[in-house]
Amino acid sequence: MPALPTSARPRTAPPTGGPSAGELLDFVRRTAADPALIASLPLDPEGRTWLRLDGPDGSEAWLIGWPPGTGTGWHDHGGSRGAFAAATGALTEDSLTVQLPTEGWTVLHLADGVDRTHVLTDGRGRAFGPHHVHQVRNASPATHAISVHAYHPPLPLMRRYSRTGPLLRLETVERPEDWG
Repeated sequence: MPALPTSARPRTAPPTGGPSAGELLDFVRRTAADPALIASLPLDPEGRTWLRLDGPDGSEAWLIGWPPGTGTGWHDHGGSRGAFAAATGALTEDSLTVQLPTEGWTVLHLADGVDRTHVLTDGRGRAFGPHHVHQVRNASPATHAISVHAYHPPLPLMRRYSRTGPLLRLETVERPEDWG
């Protein structure tokens, strides 16, 4: 497979300033423990719902509702660090323990042993650095989940991937203007 042309290669600078991943984790845990806020999120039986929140020190934050069986697919956060915590229900995070190159490839063959899975419930959360690749899903067949997410700097882009066994393929690069 050919590499992405130079003009299509996403460019991200390492995050500087703003809250650390640990501070973002503290924020999402505190926010996930706010029952009035959690109850304010309208839930849809078929699709994810979300509310934009004020994150700490210029960060981007979201309250997200996850119907049973929904998920994000494999993605990264364009060089932003972040954190998320489950408020209700359970979320499963599948992640990679290796740092991927951010440009110059379309398909990678992943080595054995790079996969990790975490199940988050009841205010439990995860913080991650700027090179984190994961998918988040509500594996429950019957129960909604609600979570809080925060990123700094605010997401400049997201790279979306498909995965078949050990093969990870870069599919698209989305920018905030694509999410409108």
